[in-house]
Amino acid sequence: MNEDTARQRLRDERLRIEKLLDQTTTDGLDDRASAGEQGDMTDPAEPLIAEQEEDAISEGLRERLASIERAEQRLLDGTYGRSVRSGQPIPDDRLEADPAAELTVDEV
Repeated sequence: MNEDTARQRLRDERLRIEKLLDQTTTDGLDDRASAGEQGDMTDPAEPLIAEQEEDAISEGLRERLASIERAEQRLLDGTYGRSVRSGQPIPDDRLEADPAAELTVDEV
């Protein structure tokens, strides 16, 4: 994959993940605020479960964002498209599916 294509795919993926993370954070704050409101009697565990799910989703999105940042750094360093473990080339098909891929399919 050429550098311009890689850079654009990483930029697009970064924007997508940042948008999801912002929305998840906003939803989490809204849920936490509404959990303290008086209202219908519901299962008291529901708000806690929802908060835990949102926290897990947010953590996964932050991890994805970190992998994108590492891929952007590899692009700057000239090592993008090579496995961080073995140095073997990562096939373009894999990079198209996941522009932040760090390993070949055999290494996963």
